[in-house]
Amino acid sequence: MALPVEQQAKYWGLAIALFFALMWFLGDVMLPFVLGGAIAYCLDPLADRLEEWGASRVLATVIITVFSILIFILTMILLIPTLIAQATDLISVAPQAFRDLQSFLTERFPSLLDSDSPARQQLLAIGEAIQSRGGELINTVLTSALGVINIVVLIVLVPVIAFYLLLDWDRMMARLDGLLPRDHAPTIRRLAGEMDEALASFIRGMGTVCLILGTYYALALMTVGLQFGLIVGFIAGLITFIPYVGALVGGALAIGLALFQYWGAVETGTGEMQTDWLRISLVAGIFVIGQIVEGNFLTPKLVGDSVGLHPVWLIFALSVFGTLFGFVGMLIAVPVAAMLGVLARFAISEYKDSRLYTGVSGRKVASNGDEPEEDE
Repeated sequence: MALPVEQQAKYWGLAIALFFALMWFLGDVMLPFVLGGAIAYCLDPLADRLEEWGASRVLATVIITVFSILIFILTMILLIPTLIAQATDLISVAPQAFRDLQSFLTERFPSLLDSDSPARQQLLAIGEAIQSRGGELINTVLTSALGVINIVVLIVLVPVIAFYLLLDWDRMMARLDGLLPRDHAPTIRRLAGEMDEALASFIRGMGTVCLILGTYYALALMTVGLQFGLIVGFIAGLITFIPYVGALVGGALAIGLALFQYWGAVETGTGEMQTDWLRISLVAGIFVIGQIVEGNFLTPKLVGDSVGLHPVWLIFALSVFGTLFGFVGMLIAVPVAAMLGVLARFAISEYKDSRLYTGVSGRKVASNGDEPEEDE
């Protein structure tokens, strides 16, 4: 005999409360396990494909691990030093860029020279904030990163955890399936399949889109000569999973840096300095082309329309989980948002099949919303 609905709700509520309590108290401790689990989840289809080609699970896991380590080492040697150097340089030139902007605005808008002007006061306040905090920002970021993602986590714990989870992934899923309550196992399996489809479409597909666009932005910006092209491309690619935000933030940052770099940078035959509008236009065009390619080709092909994660819902989830649980919360925000989306659609479907929606007469509204249908 199945448990009453009230008791089932109580047990599930306690399980959810326990999950969030663990996230709250053990957030930093759980970080390597969250990262390892995410890596294993993303690599499991590749391991399954290698098994289909005749490799054992152990051999497939070893092959994937070796190639992942090689890619990681090459990235650390070739990319990370340049990325850190450009980020440090960008922070160091930010105060001078702001002073140039202030000079430009005061030349074009003399009212800003008025010491009592609210706009001038605001510009001065922003300038003081950049000068006082700009130099400390990169150190703060690096210190925080090293405090949370230290060398042991990056080099030892995360790869080891990912290796063992990937090795035992199928057995763990089978064990979890055996623990499902028998009365609800078919429904849970169906919901889990929908969640997996949503997560696979978003995390794996959108991760590929972010990688492609980040590489494109970085290479294209460095090709046209933008000084901080690599760091701008990295930032734009990293946040591309939020629709339009990656292109807007990256484009604004790149165009701002292009204005700073190319404003009055071309010497004419008369000795006058003119702005290199061609380079600035090329920087803007790079992001326009990237947005067109992403919206019309990459996202439809690699992500599809089955994810069901609205941009506003995604931003809300990132904000809430990031505020409550810090960096770990931001890592689990997207998976939890996808799962909640699947559960919300299931709840709406159940509600439309319930007497609360159909009413005492038991009539349902047809799918087109025009004519009522009688229950059989």
